[in-house]
Amino acid sequence: MVKNGLRKRAATVALIAGIAIVGCGAAVAQSPAEVIYAGGDVVTINDKQPMAEAVAVRDGKIVAVGSREAVLKLRGPQTKMEDLAGRTLLPGFIDAHGHISMTGLQAVSANLLPPPDGEGKDIASLQRLLREYAQGPVATKYKIIIGFGYDDSQLKEKRHPTRQELDVVSKDLPIIIIHQSSHLAVGNTKALEMAKITAESKNPEGGVIQREADGKTPNGVLEETAFFAFAAVIVKPSPESFVAMLLAGQDLYARFGFTTGHDGRTDKSTNEAWVALAKAGKLKIDVVSYPDITVPDAMGSMATPWHSRTYTNGFRIGGVKLSLDGSPQGKTAYLTQPYFHPPPGQPKDYRGYPAIPDDAEVSRLFDQAYANNWQIIDTNGDAASDQMIAAVKHAVEKYGRGDRRTVMIHAQTVREDQLDAMKELGIGPSFFSMHTFYWGDWHREETLGPVRAERISPAMSALRRGMIFTEHHDAPVAFPDAIRVLSSAVTWRTRSGDILGADQRIPVDVALKSVTLWGAWQHFEEATKGSIEVGKLADFVILSENPLKIDPEKLSTLKVLETIKEGKTIYQAK
Repeated sequence: MVKNGLRKRAATVALIAGIAIVGCGAAVAQSPAEVIYAGGDVVTINDKQPMAEAVAVRDGKIVAVGSREAVLKLRGPQTKMEDLAGRTLLPGFIDAHGHISMTGLQAVSANLLPPPDGEGKDIASLQRLLREYAQGPVATKYKIIIGFGYDDSQLKEKRHPTRQELDVVSKDLPIIIIHQSSHLAVGNTKALEMAKITAESKNPEGGVIQREADGKTPNGVLEETAFFAFAAVIVKPSPESFVAMLLAGQDLYARFGFTTGHDGRTDKSTNEAWVALAKAGKLKIDVVSYPDITVPDAMGSMATPWHSRTYTNGFRIGGVKLSLDGSPQGKTAYLTQPYFHPPPGQPKDYRGYPAIPDDAEVSRLFDQAYANNWQIIDTNGDAASDQMIAAVKHAVEKYGRGDRRTVMIHAQTVREDQLDAMKELGIGPSFFSMHTFYWGDWHREETLGPVRAERISPAMSALRRGMIFTEHHDAPVAFPDAIRVLSSAVTWRTRSGDILGADQRIPVDVALKSVTLWGAWQHFEEATKGSIEVGKLADFVILSENPLKIDPEKLSTLKVLETIKEGKTIYQAK
């Protein structure tokens, strides 16, 4: 009996020796890790174990999190030791809303962004930048001049350029410059001619062709659906250049620490290109796509195996996109109250306009999504939010609330009563708090006025209600810069240094959740991503400092030093 007892005890000891109990009671098999990260702070975004000293990785997954001593028990002869050298390891950033394919277009276009992201401070500088681009490889090869990121609110002239001002750059090559909001553009005379936009052209539903003083002749500025149709005619990349554009967008995302990218409002050709890249093993990060529900050929993607909750070689289709209005900074978002200063030529009661004026059609589209159990997203102004809430309420009454994780992307001017309705209906907001930096002064002085501007993207109002929400960058509206997202959500500093709405600022730890764990939740991926926990993917970003330990006013100075996808480095700063 004694010998049997000793044998059982020895077996138990051996079993315990073969198990590493690391952090919060998580048990992992005792076999060597491939990589161990140690020597700096590990911010896990796991409430049960917020901080750690080391992380072990094997087969692209996290196998241990905890103290350095405990994690080093998984060190073997072939284990690679990664010294953080005082830097900070966090979960890889998750894109709650962006346009990664369009970000590729941004990467290959003339950079017309205003400071601090570019040099587009006045119309003369835009012309200079376009002339320089015209001498480069893209314009020379494809016989088109494309600029991205001009912003009339930041130009010295405080207006859009005209077709004649683009004609100064070239009358022979078509020119298209895209507004930073991606909701407007300007074409030169050649581009308008190619698109057959004339004085006789009518405004399309949900869009406007701006006119000269005669009220007829197009001045070159195209809003919303007028711009989208124009761009489809003028910008026709070859299959080769389109693939290069997608890869350029992917690289830009990785540079800013993103391990999961979002491609909102895609079409058939874009999804086919992503599928081809996935099959060829060329995706460094995960990409989740949302086809435009209003475009029949795009909706064909929803009937393919790529519409799934799981990735195949880094790609999947997650749901559908529906845009109900435009941008507040471009004064095309659909509001319930008039703009503080209407655009030139518009009446004092101008409130923007809906992309889909017929509420019954909006309701039909939401019914289609709910009937198929598709996740559906998007709006901007509070009048458009009213449209969305009414349509969701109708769909919920017919099909039940379920766990669709319907998202109100942007939700910039959402009201307190609307947040109550959203919580009741299961609509989660994804806020665009970067607006407080890029356009906060403009919203206060021009679009919304000092009262409404104080609560644009009201994240704290959602937090007080116990709502899960995300923060996004909407690239290429801005760079896919998670650090700027964090800084804006926490400080609410405008370009001028003003604090726009002090009572809507959120704590740093919440802001971090909004670009990691809650982003994973929005995409139904919280079981595999968004926090540093045993069993999850080894998706990491290494920052220069710990965002929880520095002065919140200095968050914008943080640097992304390395991005790691499933244990493999996909970006490293020089």
